[in-house]
Amino acid sequence: MELRYGAEHALDIAIDALILPIARSADGPIWPAVMSVLTPSLFAELIKLAKDAHFGGKIATTLTVPTLGLLPAKRLILTGIGETENLKPNALVRAAGAAVRAAWDAGATDVACALPSAEWGIVPSEALKLFAIGATLAGYRFDDYRGFAAPEVTTRRNVDTVQFVSTELSNEQAKTALRRANAIGRGVGIARDLANEPASTLTPEAFAQRAQTIAAENGLEIEILDLDALAGIGAAATLSVGSGSVNGPRLIRLSYEPEGNQADGRVVGLVGKAITFDTGGYSIKPYEGMLTMKVDMAGGAAVLGAMSALRELDCAVAVEATICAAENMISGTAFRPGDVLKGMNGVTMEVLSTDAEGRLVLADGLVDTARRGATELIDLATLTGAAVVALGDGTTALFANDDGLADRLLVSAAETGERMWRLPLIDELEPRIEGEVADIKNTGGRAGGAITAALFLRHFSEGLPWAHLDIAGSARQEEATSLGPKGATGVGVRTLLHYLTGV
Repeated sequence: MELRYGAEHALDIAIDALILPIARSADGPIWPAVMSVLTPSLFAELIKLAKDAHFGGKIATTLTVPTLGLLPAKRLILTGIGETENLKPNALVRAAGAAVRAAWDAGATDVACALPSAEWGIVPSEALKLFAIGATLAGYRFDDYRGFAAPEVTTRRNVDTVQFVSTELSNEQAKTALRRANAIGRGVGIARDLANEPASTLTPEAFAQRAQTIAAENGLEIEILDLDALAGIGAAATLSVGSGSVNGPRLIRLSYEPEGNQADGRVVGLVGKAITFDTGGYSIKPYEGMLTMKVDMAGGAAVLGAMSALRELDCAVAVEATICAAENMISGTAFRPGDVLKGMNGVTMEVLSTDAEGRLVLADGLVDTARRGATELIDLATLTGAAVVALGDGTTALFANDDGLADRLLVSAAETGERMWRLPLIDELEPRIEGEVADIKNTGGRAGGAITAALFLRHFSEGLPWAHLDIAGSARQEEATSLGPKGATGVGVRTLLHYLTGV
């Protein structure tokens, strides 16, 4: 999808579809000033149509209206942004996404979009950035493996261009806003593509190769550790998790250095779980539990997606990232329940369940990132079903040993609309993960499972401020929404980028 900007009057554009943002009030829709050029009779008819359709400007609701030649645009798409008195940034993202999906459903390929006016208290450049992000997310498709068996899908045209129009922006402001939106949208797209890719083609080695390409394109330093290198640094947990597969594990190190000198010495460490397929190992999953396990690398995908955008967003903070890639399979060489592993920091781990493998690779990733100079750690992982039971689909569970870090992440999540809820690290549950023959064991049972998993990871935070994001319930959606189709969501990318850059 191509995003453009033009300083034009929206209603003068001949286009397949024209998107108009509509605000909401207790008295009904609030129409933008751009509508004042309509004839009174046409405006009155539009108001009547909206009333008949019960369209009142609620967030991400749309109404498609054919213009029947009365306007240069073939159709109008009204999209609700909600109440302007309490307008959240994500409301604009969702509104734009819903409108682009409505345009796609109507068969439009070239779309114009009027930006919300400054009269509603919205900074025009911010409105452009948020609308452009929404359009990009909504326009995402993963069609790499489509054949000819579904012509209604393969021959259907997508929205090719979206031209944003306003008279309140300079070209330079618009250029900056679109550059940022493209970087964020591309980062989410990278994460979605990786998590949607079949595990047969996205092996740990293939993941590392993709990371190498993305690093080269985006000014990142990269180092890939293979089996020998993993053994050399003592990454016994990662080696054990990947020992049952013919596709050996990889540890991917990425580094970002900002332009110029960074005075405060802060280095943010990002760690992502990237189990490219998870059978559960000898603690094998049931058939239904394996159906979506290609998404078990979504944490690593989010880290890579976020790293890809740092240079374009002029991130002023140094970032060290580690992606722990492995395939958890069954064979004569696979690790077993009862095995004892020694962590890179000397903590020994008793394996009770080979299906609790994510926390094992993260243990290596956290210690490795801390040793490379990180001053704080954030890990992302599709870690526990218990987090889904606690918070449902679509919400990320946050655990942290530092209130300041937790609060900053929650603010960033709220700004981007990626739902996040903090759960407690309950020290009284620590005895549940005390090992019988080792320091700790890798599962504490079903009760409080998300908490005991986080307590396990805390042993590898190396005394640093640390946050753990359990994205098991938010990494994939089972139905299409205004921000994308069924499948991988790319969750975490936007929150991390806002946290690191404020954008």
